[in-house]
Amino acid sequence: MKKIIALITLCFIVFTSCEGPQGPPGQDGGLIVAQAFEIAVDFTPNNNYEIVENYGFEVYPTDVTLVYIEWETDSGNSIWRLLPQIVEFPEGQLQYNYDFTQQDVRLFLDGTIDLDLLGNEWTQNQLFRVVVIPADNVGEINVNNFNDVLKAGNIKSFESKSIN
Repeated sequence: MKKIIALITLCFIVFTSCEGPQGPPGQDGGLIVAQAFEIAVDFTPNNNYEIVENYGFEVYPTDVTLVYIEWETDSGNSIWRLLPQIVEFPEGQLQYNYDFTQQDVRLFLDGTIDLDLLGNEWTQNQLFRVVVIPADNVGEINVNNFNDVLKAGNIKSFESKSIN
């Protein structure tokens, strides 16, 4: 009887101490783990008022890319807005927009205004933050609130890229 109890105890210890396969990437204790980077862009006629940037990290087919523009600053604090953003001018509309693939993100200017008429404040050194999150978590986050996205994605810093 002692041998049977010892054998059952040994089997219990062996089978309960085993680890299963690792879960899917992007999860950390129930929170999403997002990838992110920051990029400063000059939009010019030479680049057709657009840039295409590779992520520099793996993006899964179900991931969603969100792009925010530094819209203004208030007492030294950046105010970020989710793209697309539209600016009205007497001559027409300017739209900051983006699209993305699994390999890269494209940032571009669009609208009804002649882009060649825009001043440097609208085209030069525009700062964007690109965040890639698992699609399953998009509905759980207010993506319009940049700080909520940072918190949910456990984003502490942004790799800085520059395209000029």
